[in-house]
Amino acid sequence: MMQPNKAVESRTLKELLRLNERRERISRLWAELRPAGEADRPRERSSSSFWVMVQKEIGDHLSSWRFGILMGIIVLACIGSIYSAATAIRSGGSAADGGVGDTFLFLKMYTLTSSALAVPSFSTFLSWLGPLIGATLGFDAVNSERNKGTLGRLLSQPIYRDDFIKAKFISALAMIAVVVFSLGLLVMGLGLFTIGYPPTPEEFARILIFLLIAVVYIGFWLCLSILFSIRFRQAATSALSSIAIWLFFTIFYSMIINMIDSATAVSQMASPEAQLRQMNLVLTLNRLSPTELFSETISTMLSPGVRALGPLTMDQLVGAIASPLSLGQSLLLIWPQLTGLLAATMICFGLSYVLFMRQEVRSRA
Repeated sequence: MMQPNKAVESRTLKELLRLNERRERISRLWAELRPAGEADRPRERSSSSFWVMVQKEIGDHLSSWRFGILMGIIVLACIGSIYSAATAIRSGGSAADGGVGDTFLFLKMYTLTSSALAVPSFSTFLSWLGPLIGATLGFDAVNSERNKGTLGRLLSQPIYRDDFIKAKFISALAMIAVVVFSLGLLVMGLGLFTIGYPPTPEEFARILIFLLIAVVYIGFWLCLSILFSIRFRQAATSALSSIAIWLFFTIFYSMIINMIDSATAVSQMASPEAQLRQMNLVLTLNRLSPTELFSETISTMLSPGVRALGPLTMDQLVGAIASPLSLGQSLLLIWPQLTGLLAATMICFGLSYVLFMRQEVRSRA
């Protein structure tokens, strides 16, 4: 009874020996065919798969219905704001700009609005609709792939895991940059027909910096929506979370700050130092909102007559010349706000990156 088992074992041992011999032959043959020094060379990261994913995501955004509908709404709002600004310029509304007059008339196309038309300016539209662009492009960036079962299959391919989340962010940010700069240049082109002369080099530089800041601001909301898409498995939950945060900072946050200001207000008979501390406290709390930071940056870049973003004392006003600031001085004035926007965007992206890299991804059958 034991002889058949011994025969089976000996046959199995012979097959294993043959397999080991074949593996050794294949390894020796591969070592001979491989170029010299390739064994010690570290494996380099290929960027081809990353850019393929970026191109694929851009194509998906361009072919989606929601992106087309959102672009239609934004273009209509942009045309309305251009018409309102042109009407205000024709009616002589450009003179009311803090003493600057018609020195920077071309910038009024982005900030001016007609009192006869209930249409906000282009910068106001961008501050309102910009977060919707970021939330629309990022609220289902990861959870849709997970729910469809394509995330596990994609990560099982010879690509790096962090390339996936970076491709999602880079492709959406590229689409945001294209949309913002296209609308901004559209306003500039229509402003040429309205005003009749091109912008000065300083005006052109201010407009480009304003559009770049708008891309950073919308990029913050994009990173926030991508973070929610990683945290929540349902796309509806991540979308509602992004919209809730946007509504909180746009509408309710200012109400909360006003209540805090009323509760901690000092009397009018208090010392100037106490009143100044109260104003600085309210200003600091307001600047915790990305919407307030963006509003201060665009008001400084598009209105050179703005010389300060905080409370001014009489000592600071004595001897001051009523003239617009140069481009360099305006950049120095908004540098803290711009740094805050960049920091908030990087923090949101860093949290998204760490959370995605630590998540378990399982392939669906």
